[in-house]
Amino acid sequence: MYNVRPDEQKPLDGWVKQNGVQVDTNSVPLNAETVDLAKGYDGIVIQQHGPVSDPTIYEKLHLFGIKQITLRITGYEIIDLDQAKQNDLVVTNVPAYSPRSVSELVLADVMSLLRHIGEVGEREKHGDFSWKGVEAREIHTLTVGIIGAGKIGSAVARIFRALGATVIAADPIHRPELNDTLTYVDHETVFKTADIVTMHTPLTDETNQMINADVFKKMKPSAIFINASRGQVVDTGALVNALEDQEISAAAIDTFEGENTIVGQDLTGKPIDNDNLKKLLAMPNVNVTPHIGFYTEVAVQNMVEIALNDVMMILNGQKSPHEVGE
Repeated sequence: MYNVRPDEQKPLDGWVKQNGVQVDTNSVPLNAETVDLAKGYDGIVIQQHGPVSDPTIYEKLHLFGIKQITLRITGYEIIDLDQAKQNDLVVTNVPAYSPRSVSELVLADVMSLLRHIGEVGEREKHGDFSWKGVEAREIHTLTVGIIGAGKIGSAVARIFRALGATVIAADPIHRPELNDTLTYVDHETVFKTADIVTMHTPLTDETNQMINADVFKKMKPSAIFINASRGQVVDTGALVNALEDQEISAAAIDTFEGENTIVGQDLTGKPIDNDNLKKLLAMPNVNVTPHIGFYTEVAVQNMVEIALNDVMMILNGQKSPHEVGE
């Protein structure tokens, strides 16, 4: 297992004890310099933000007799699926380790932004305890618009519906089980009518930079924008401009462009080489979190166990239900 964090060790130890399989770990991502660590093993499991792009990685894994690359994360855009296929490597991910974990962060962000917690806190640092501009809206009076109502988006929809909000969603797949929770509409309707627009899409050619300057201009000036999906689905510069020009009222981002060298790092006292991020961090009406939407005890355990179970299925000649790129 590549790039194992300390918090993953407990569920890993439990899985090993239950299954009697040797699992060795390291603390580095899979790349051209570290691929040789896989030599002598039957399977590998990875989690990382950086891409696995060098063709020699796939060639070496094939040479070592590895038959799969199992990700213990959802996003598989870091994998070159063509190279994997050429080298007979099955790729799997963990599509839903805990949809509630992300949806609960979205709820926390919405609550915080609706009640102007960041703005009030910034004022109070300077002795301003006034009520100017912080009258709040209540969730049950609002329309929540979801872009991508898959497992995570569905969990978001159910939480806000339970709080009395009107929920609409744009998704090419219409799920009958959500008929009592949301109404399916097109993207344009979400952008123009939703009070809260929240992103829950994978990163694909179609979704890359789908939220741009034109889209922000369609949103209500009072709208709150949330991105807890992939950083690249949003043009971050356009988001900054939309906030500065008051085209939208507030935002929360758990993922952002250029996060690979920032997320998970302690950069105290070091310069942050991301001008748009620095601007967002300085705005009291913006919540920025370091890709922690998934990060709960339940999710970590599921990530480890589902990934390792997938490896065993493939090594035993079975087909994992989590294969990607077919």
